[in-house]
Amino acid sequence: MPIGAQHTIHRDHFHYGWDNSFAPALTAAPGDVVEFETVDASGGQLSATSTAADVLGLDFARINPVTGPVFIDGAEPGDALKVTIHEFAPSGWGWTACIPGFGLLADQFPDPALHIWSYDTSGKDPAAFGPGGRVPLKPFAGTIGAAPAEAGLHSIVPPRNVGGNMDARDIAAGTVLYLPVEVPGALFSVGDMHAAQGDGEVCGTAIESPMNVTLQFDLEKGANLPAPRFTTPGPVTRHFDAKGYEVTTGIGPDLMEGAKAAVSYMIDLICAQHGMAASDAYMLCSVCADLRISEIVDQPNWIVSCYFPRVVFE
Repeated sequence: MPIGAQHTIHRDHFHYGWDNSFAPALTAAPGDVVEFETVDASGGQLSATSTAADVLGLDFARINPVTGPVFIDGAEPGDALKVTIHEFAPSGWGWTACIPGFGLLADQFPDPALHIWSYDTSGKDPAAFGPGGRVPLKPFAGTIGAAPAEAGLHSIVPPRNVGGNMDARDIAAGTVLYLPVEVPGALFSVGDMHAAQGDGEVCGTAIESPMNVTLQFDLEKGANLPAPRFTTPGPVTRHFDAKGYEVTTGIGPDLMEGAKAAVSYMIDLICAQHGMAASDAYMLCSVCADLRISEIVDQPNWIVSCYFPRVVFE
């Protein structure tokens, strides 16, 4: 892809929710490269000095601000917006929280909890967690998408067929993401950056961290994508693979209940093996444990597995 013009959108050009009437912060041509400055998923409500008490005061109307939107010249409904993720510039701090009423095991964890992270901005060193835990980092964009065709303001929380809050940890450096275009110009925005996350983001938060990301845009005309797709540049789990995994399973006729069981059993295992508080083990699972559907054909029971990387404690 030929390199076009270079742009920067500063962190004060953000918005909450998706609305195709939002005025563009920038117009870019196919081939252009844009550096986005983003704020953390709390919208600045949490800081490096926050405590668990501050979690109770979170205003959900200010959650997951996204920088943008960018109007892409020539983008029309039915096209695919091709987004190449060049690099991330992490800030060196982040947070993970148990937010009452939110997360896979919200009924088991009704009280707020908060962990503040300090990490190496190069991403080469794992981030420390509690007594002996060290989480390998892999920065990615948690919320990345285009404006929907339906008029009005739409919540940022659920993902959509035009992207949004996908929390897919492999939308990282080197990945090429393709998004359906539903409105002229696509109106692309990005935010909710994560320094690390497990597949599933089970407590509802990852290592939420302000950072910059550099993206390049192009178009595939008339692609008519039904939903986002992406291509990774290579292996996706080598930052976790070095020491193998501890794996727990949830077995039954309901995948959601199976996922809850698998994570609950992993929390119990971590607590027993490492003397960790249950809320800390839950947050740790959210940033580095992967949920997988191991079996979905042997009815009436399916298997969901929770893979916890042993490298975190070894």
